[in-house]
Amino acid sequence: MALTVLGGGVSPFVRKVRVFLAEKGLDYQHENVNPFGPPEGWREISPLGRIPAFKDGDKIINDSSVICAYLERRFPKPTLYPSDDYEYARAVWFEEFMDGGMVPVSGPKTFFPLVLKPLFGGKAEPDPADVASAEKVVAEELPKFFDYLERELGDNDYFVGGRLSIADIAVASPFINLRYAGFAPERKRWPRLRAFLDRMHGRPSFKAATEQDGPFSKRSALIHD
Repeated sequence: MALTVLGGGVSPFVRKVRVFLAEKGLDYQHENVNPFGPPEGWREISPLGRIPAFKDGDKIINDSSVICAYLERRFPKPTLYPSDDYEYARAVWFEEFMDGGMVPVSGPKTFFPLVLKPLFGGKAEPDPADVASAEKVVAEELPKFFDYLERELGDNDYFVGGRLSIADIAVASPFINLRYAGFAPERKRWPRLRAFLDRMHGRPSFKAATEQDGPFSKRSALIHD
């Protein structure tokens, strides 16, 4: 059995799969694939050209949510999806809330212009106009996502069922990219969410998945609260 994750490690979707594998206690290989300059034949592996793709021997699976669902069936212990029908639906919903809701806003409007664009362009710092635009997004567009997560988490340590699930992994992963862009939910305004993120990002699974992210993370130093 050879498990391989294909995709750039800084992607929140690639990270989600890697953390999921780690929480399952599974060994795997990671092959870095830049979706902006993929290797020849990439479309044969990933028909939409997206990351991550995943190989289980000679089997190929695409899309982070599909990959995690596959891994849950392939390696059912420890379980990372709730057994209760409603809690299962809730967990999958939180995954979709992030993947289809917050990430399409935070990724292209904060992480890309402030982190990837300067790296690709060989610049030490992002353009001031991009910084101003990203700050506006964080102030005006992202709070509705933070408010919802703060409210839904409540006084719980986890989002669903009182234990770690795909919901928590899916919520926590994109916030690392936001942090790399130099932003985080204000601790005074969203204390429960920030405490949750501190706990999740401190887990060995997340630390292992981010240990090679140094070039992308220097703006994290701008977060002081």
